[in-house]
Amino acid sequence: MKTVGIIVNPASGKDIRRLVAFGSVVPNSEKVNMVRRILLGLDSMGIEEVFLMPENAGIGSLALDRLKVGMKVSFLDMRLENTQDDSTRAAKIMTEMGVACIVTLGGDGTNRVVSKGSGDTPLLSVATGTNNAFCYMVEGTLAGIAAGVVALNNFPLDILTRKAPRLEIWKEDRLLDIALVDVVTSSAEFVASRAVWDESTLREVFLTQSEPGNIGFSSLGGYICRLPSDSGKALHIIVGKGGQKVRAPIAPGLVRWVPISSHRVFEPDSPIFLTHLPCIIALDGEREINVMENERVSVRLTLNGPRVLDLTQTLRHASAECVFLEDQTGG
Repeated sequence: MKTVGIIVNPASGKDIRRLVAFGSVVPNSEKVNMVRRILLGLDSMGIEEVFLMPENAGIGSLALDRLKVGMKVSFLDMRLENTQDDSTRAAKIMTEMGVACIVTLGGDGTNRVVSKGSGDTPLLSVATGTNNAFCYMVEGTLAGIAAGVVALNNFPLDILTRKAPRLEIWKEDRLLDIALVDVVTSSAEFVASRAVWDESTLREVFLTQSEPGNIGFSSLGGYICRLPSDSGKALHIIVGKGGQKVRAPIAPGLVRWVPISSHRVFEPDSPIFLTHLPCIIALDGEREINVMENERVSVRLTLNGPRVLDLTQTLRHASAECVFLEDQTGG
C-alpha cells in the first residue's frame, strides 16, 4: 500500500478576474469541505496514511477538525515561503516519498507549478480555480476513492493515466518555465496583478488544447481550430488585423471580439520564436516572464508533461476488477 498526497492552493479562485469579470469565488470554507470529502473517500478505501501540504490559511487543519477517519494524516515538514514555489517543493517532497498520487485543489496555474515537482507521480486535479481546462470538475469523495484505487492496487499506470502535453519557454538553450494549457504574450508593461483579461494587449497565443467548450484562451483557439489535449499537436495564434475576428469567452462572463491575424498548428520539438517584442509572457493565465526586445525566446511543445489520472477510467477499471465488491459467501 502506498500513501497519497494532497496539495491545496488557498489563493485559487480569488484573483482579479472576480473584479474585472465574473469568475466564481471558491472560498476557503468550501475548500475545507472538499478536503474533508477527499479524506473520507480515501479512508473508505482503507488508505493508511495521507500527507498534506501545509499552508497559512489552515485549510488542512480545519478539514481535520473533528473529522473521524482511521488513517494517519500528516503535514509535510517544510518551510513556507508563501509563494507558488511552495506547491512545487511540496510536490517534489511527496514524489520523493513515493506517494501513489497527488490530489490538487486549484486551477490551471496551480497544476502548472505542482507539475514542476511531481515528476512521474499521477496528478488528480480537482478544479477550484478560474480557468479549469486542465482540471476535473469532480466531487471530492470520488477524487478520494479514485486516488485510493491507485494507492491500493498495482494496476498499470498506462491504463489509469495519460501523459499530458506541455509548452516550454526557452531562452537560447535555457528552459525558463512551462505551461500546461496556454502561453499568452501581452504588451502590458508590468506583471502587476498577473491575470490577463484585456484583449487589446494580446499579441501571441500558444495552446496545448483548443476547445470551444472551455473558458479562457483555449476557447479562443477552439473557435478557430479545435485541437483536443491528446492530439499530439499545439496551436499558435497571432493576434492582430488582417484576418478575422473571433468572439470568445476569455474569462468567466467576459466575452470579447479578438482580431486574429493568422494561426497555425505545430508539432512537438518545433520551436517558434516570439516575434512581438518586448512583451510579458503569461503562463496558464498568470503573467510571469518579462521579455526584452533583443532577447530570443521560443515556445516548444513536448508530449512528456505531467502524468494525469483519468478519474472516470480509474473507477471503471476498478469496478471491472471487483475492487468495490466483498465476497460474503465465505468461500
